[in-house]
Amino acid sequence: MSKNATEARHGKAEGLDMRAPAEILELLAAAQQEAAKAVDRAIPAIAEAADLMAATLKSGGKLVYVGAGSAGLVAMTDALELPGTYGIAPEKLVVLFAGGLSPVTDLPGGPEDDPVLGRHDADVISGEDCVLCVSASGSTPYTVAVAEVARARGAKLVAIANNAGARLFDGADVAILLETPPEVVAGSTRMGAGTAQKMAFNMLSTLAAVKLGHVHDGHMVSLRADNDKLRARAARMVADIAGIDFEEARAWFGAADGSVKVAVLLAAGAADAEAAKALLARSGEVLRVALDELHAGKSSMKRA
Repeated sequence: MSKNATEARHGKAEGLDMRAPAEILELLAAAQQEAAKAVDRAIPAIAEAADLMAATLKSGGKLVYVGAGSAGLVAMTDALELPGTYGIAPEKLVVLFAGGLSPVTDLPGGPEDDPVLGRHDADVISGEDCVLCVSASGSTPYTVAVAEVARARGAKLVAIANNAGARLFDGADVAILLETPPEVVAGSTRMGAGTAQKMAFNMLSTLAAVKLGHVHDGHMVSLRADNDKLRARAARMVADIAGIDFEEARAWFGAADGSVKVAVLLAAGAADAEAAKALLARSGEVLRVALDELHAGKSSMKRA
C-alpha cells in the first residue's frame, strides 16, 4: 500500500462493488464533502498565492497554469474562464498541459512522466510570471520539471498538491497543501482531490480578481459580454449598482461600448465615456474608487 494518501484505499471501500446504488452514491458524496474540508485548512496559503497572482498581473507578467491529467484539466478550466469572467487579457494566461491541449479527448498517462517535455514547455516562462503548478501526488515529473524551470528563472511559484511533503513544494513561494483523505476508488484523484483542487482554484482566481478591481459588491464588473445572456447580465449589473431600471441600464451599457464599469459611471453622472475611462485609469480600474471620485467632484461643484 502506498504511503501517499492519494493512492491509499478508503477505509469504507471494501465491498463497494456489491452495495446498492444509493449506498455507493452516499459514500461517494460523503467522501467529496470530506475532501472539501481540506480547503479550509489551506485558506492562509490560498490568500498569499492570490496576492502573488494579482501582483503579477498588475506588473505586466503572465499567469502560467501547469498540470497533467485530471489536475491539469482543473487548472486549465480556471485559466480559460478568466478572460470572459473577469476581462483578463488572454495573452496574460498560459496553460501548460502534459501532452498538449488539442484535441483533449483522452488523457494518456505517458506525457506526465516526461520531465524533458516539461522543461521544453516551460520555455514560455519568464521571471515576471507567476506559475501555478498542480499535482495530486505532488511528484508528477512533468509538473515538477516545469516548477524547477520556473524557480530557476525567478518566476513566482505556487505549488498545489494533496500530499504533505510533496516534492512539488520544494522551493515554492507558496505551498498549498490540500490534504484530502484516500479516494473511495483508490488513486482516482479526479474525485476528492480534484474537488479540493477545483475549490482552491476558484478561490485563488476570485480573490485575485477582487484585488484587481474586477468584482464590485459581488458583481463581475469586468466580464466580457459577448452573447445575449451576458449582455443582459451586464445590464442587470449596471441597474443594480447604479440604482436604475433595466432599460436605462441597457442604454448606458450600449453607450459604454460593452463596459459595465463605464456604464455605471455614465449613469452616475460622468460627462462621457472618455471621462469615465479616465476616472477608471486614475482609480487603478477600481469602480468603487472611481465612483467616490466622481461623487466627490460633483459635491465640490455644488458647494462652489
